[in-house]
Amino acid sequence: MATTEDGSAVKMIPYTNETHQEVHQFLVWEAELLDSRRYEDWLNLFTKDVVYKMPVRTTKAHTLEESVLNGMDHFDENLYTLRKRIDRFETEHAWTEDPPSRTRHFVTNVRVYPSDENGELLAKSYLLLFRSRGDAHSPDLVSAERTDVLRRVDSGFKIARRDILVDESVLRTQNLAVFL
Repeated sequence: MATTEDGSAVKMIPYTNETHQEVHQFLVWEAELLDSRRYEDWLNLFTKDVVYKMPVRTTKAHTLEESVLNGMDHFDENLYTLRKRIDRFETEHAWTEDPPSRTRHFVTNVRVYPSDENGELLAKSYLLLFRSRGDAHSPDLVSAERTDVLRRVDSGFKIARRDILVDESVLRTQNLAVFL
């Protein structure tokens, strides 16, 4: 919800035009880069000041409101730490990805909204991650909502912020070395 100058709530209407299609294609392209392990190309989709966060969810009785632990995150990263995670995949010390995960990122329910910042858009999407590792482990499913701040650049968009809100309080995957 956006607010007016007097503080009253205004329902935001998502873009349903070319902008929506452009953002949707961008998010699908990003998923393809991740699934094909093209991490260098993926990293180029982020701004230099990116914030990439996945807060810890909690379960509260009778409500879904305020189900995030403030200050407690599975991920709270920037471009430097994302780069270090990618660099680690290339070493013999990335045991969580040996053998490498086979992933499919299913991006759906894309909604695009205007932003208060000039040259930026707010994109919300749902993500379902299918992850398979080796032959002995059962596959993992991770469901989440992503809220992205996309900054328009000459070549299209870059992700300036990503907030990932998983649907589970307890992640059932052995590790979360892959990107969402």
